[in-house]
Amino acid sequence: MLDISTLYGFDKNLWHNYLAFLLSMTENPFTLVSEKVGTNEGTVNKFARNDFDIFKQLFDYDFSKIEKELDIDCFTIIMNYNAVVKSEQIFNKSVSEKVQKLSHTIEQAKDGEEVYKIVTDFYKTYGVGEFGLNKAFRISNDDTSRILCPITTTSDVMLDDLVGYESQKSELVQNTEAFVEGRKANNVLLYGDAGTGKSASIKAILNKYYSRGLRMIEVHKHEFKELPKVIAAIKNRNYRFIIYMDDLSFEEFEIEYKYLKVVMEGGLETKPENVLIYATSNRRHLIRETWSDRSDMSEDELHRSETVNEKLSLSARFGVTIGYYTPQRKEYFNIVTTLARRYPEIKLTDEELTSAASKWEMHHGGMSGRTAQQFIDSLLGTLDPS
Repeated sequence: MLDISTLYGFDKNLWHNYLAFLLSMTENPFTLVSEKVGTNEGTVNKFARNDFDIFKQLFDYDFSKIEKELDIDCFTIIMNYNAVVKSEQIFNKSVSEKVQKLSHTIEQAKDGEEVYKIVTDFYKTYGVGEFGLNKAFRISNDDTSRILCPITTTSDVMLDDLVGYESQKSELVQNTEAFVEGRKANNVLLYGDAGTGKSASIKAILNKYYSRGLRMIEVHKHEFKELPKVIAAIKNRNYRFIIYMDDLSFEEFEIEYKYLKVVMEGGLETKPENVLIYATSNRRHLIRETWSDRSDMSEDELHRSETVNEKLSLSARFGVTIGYYTPQRKEYFNIVTTLARRYPEIKLTDEELTSAASKWEMHHGGMSGRTAQQFIDSLLGTLDPS
């Protein structure tokens, strides 16, 4: 109980939080149906109502007799726990807040019937299990049967935090909005120069639509063989999943892109309607091309143009391609000044900021949103905390 409470940042009544955690994480036929339709009728509900009566008794259980007989006070401590204040990087805040809210609500319930209504409403609102309570996932490397495990700390960036690139963000939102609402949508490729906000835009999309059932799964190219298992695990769930591939590109000798092509389009099993692929890359066509690829005469291959078609067929599977390019000097300075004005402690004038930012970018990778943020972070780091 203490281990789970530390992992999820529980506080006060750990016994109640633990029971609420079990209710929120248990996946079975009843909870999975409740996730889709909420409170409902059916024979299985008779069994469930009996279970909730038992859970209500557990919530209200009086440990004082046990403590008196054994001359201990551990139950009193657990039910009045004062947790050490922890950084959000240490525990899963997203799950913690929801479970503790559920725990507090059940505490106020009069009987098992009211607990039944509270919990089924919770399933309908947030979902059940790890998919319901977590935002993002990665392929599990642990020796367990599950293919996915949650990413417990995710970025809190929002689209408004990204200065500029309004048309790019608008196109990304339009496609994602359609996807979340159950309409037709496309796989998306964000390509262009480094540090321009491609990855940040996708992370912001997750934060924008998480409350509406969007989840994200990060997959690296060496894990593409696992994609069929990933899709099998998520295709029947009541969520929309974006499979996120960051900095996607392939060298000539790498063939992992063939697995991705089959998953996106081309295999006998079609990609589920609740799954899309969003990728970022510095390369428009993802796969490194050489001049020899464009010649039909080669010692190595008779029809080299067919090689070009095979390589380009991967990028063609992304119905939406959005370009992110290095900002012009005026745009770069606008990013710098906009970011700086979010921090009242930075007292420099616009002229002083642009002069310092110009010197910074010449020694730190050129003009980009990333460089601008690094410049602002550098300024903040030199300020006196007092």
